[in-house]
Amino acid sequence: MNKVKAFLKKKDIEISARRYGIDALGAMAQGLFCTLLIGTILNTLGSQFHIGIFTNPVYQNESVSYTVGGFASAMVGPAMAAAIGYALHASPLVLFSLIPVGFATNQLGGAGGPLAVLIVAIVAAEFGKAVSKETKIDILVTPIVTILVGVGLAYLIARPIGTAAAYVGKVIMWATELQPFLMGIIVAVVVGMALTLPISSAAICASLGLTGLAGGAAVAGCCAQMVGFAVMSFRENGVGGLVSQGIGTSMLQMPNIVKNPRTWIPPTLASAITGPVATCIFRMTMNGTPVSSGMGTCGLVGQIGVYTGWLNEIEAGTRAAITGFDWLGLILISFILPAILSVIFCEIERKMGWIQEGDLKLN
Repeated sequence: MNKVKAFLKKKDIEISARRYGIDALGAMAQGLFCTLLIGTILNTLGSQFHIGIFTNPVYQNESVSYTVGGFASAMVGPAMAAAIGYALHASPLVLFSLIPVGFATNQLGGAGGPLAVLIVAIVAAEFGKAVSKETKIDILVTPIVTILVGVGLAYLIARPIGTAAAYVGKVIMWATELQPFLMGIIVAVVVGMALTLPISSAAICASLGLTGLAGGAAVAGCCAQMVGFAVMSFRENGVGGLVSQGIGTSMLQMPNIVKNPRTWIPPTLASAITGPVATCIFRMTMNGTPVSSGMGTCGLVGQIGVYTGWLNEIEAGTRAAITGFDWLGLILISFILPAILSVIFCEIERKMGWIQEGDLKLN
């Protein structure tokens, strides 16, 4: 056993929830962002503002055509796997070998491909790291082991994992349609808290394929955390903190939450209110790419996702037009309500002595 532990330590193979559930999951979200999400944004900008470089096919044959954004979106599987490998400190040969592993896994996993990629890429990367530089023909052994383990495992489990993840996502979306008030609270609070925790709400939403009314609740919850923390900590952090949290990430507040968990109450309560407001009053749906459901106001990706979804619905004939009521709901839920509610709850806590001056100060 000691020899095994020593070998794992030498190979930097750390079997832990932090390494796989935080580092790998967070990196996977970055891979998603840089491919699928950016591709979607470029396509949307091109179609809405008639930018030829974004709408004209870069490559086209009888069966398929790709725009710039289309090329980016097509590489989502390889990008996720490579990002995971990077987070696991994989050597270059392992890292590059994960590219075909990610492509194969995402294709086989279908709608739930991101979750399958997370699991398969972790296993393939660790096996690749285990054999890396152990032989004189490392340039052959390491890629062969990484690819065979990854693609072989993908062939066995990617489809069942993808199907299960997609099913869970459909159940959540079905339940939200059935019970919009209760599920609006649950989805907004859970996904919003996941965004602030050092895990990836975007990757979770992508893995479950969370869209529709549940996606709208997820957007609401994420916005409540980001805008809430940004506004209620303005007196400590100023404009810099407002921007870094409001369009960056509320994860910056985690050290303060650990010191004083009560600082997390205001934005969480705000999400419990804005979630059902989104689902019950404005019926706000997020039918863009699922990863957008877990992004909130980060780079305004959540709002772009909602808008892209509206365009998709108009194209599909399920929505006649984008109304002023739609825009009002998006603005209120994304920015105004989270700011007002979080400040109110925060001031109540300050008067109660639960939050002291400096408790929300960013390092």
